[in-house]
Amino acid sequence: MRRRALLLAGVAVAAWAAWQRPFRVLVEGGSMIPTLRPGDQLLCVRRRRIMRGNVVVVSLPDRGFEVVKRVTALPGDPVGERVLGEDEYLVEGDDPTRSTDGRELGPIGRGDIEGVVLLRYLPDPRFV
Repeated sequence: MRRRALLLAGVAVAAWAAWQRPFRVLVEGGSMIPTLRPGDQLLCVRRRRIMRGNVVVVSLPDRGFEVVKRVTALPGDPVGERVLGEDEYLVEGDDPTRSTDGRELGPIGRGDIEGVVLLRYLPDPRFV
């Protein structure tokens, strides 16, 4: 019975991993202080509904790197003198003095969001 339960748990974890496609990210900058600090290691998932307040990993192909930011506006939200399109999001760092983000770059497309941060697993595990 115990073996069967372990097998079922393993199958469930494998199915979750295949669907969510988890990946790791290492925080390098200080734009998300106090929530995240340089050296924090994060577990992220690719398939997740994006909501206001989520911490996400954003690919900036024109700059050649990824950033970790917080979602502050969703499709349909007014931002400045315009309304975000159906595939647009505004992301910002928690520390505006250290962050290059939507305040300068403007909205990003859904395709640029690599995933949603689930938790920080190092140095001390906690949900973000």
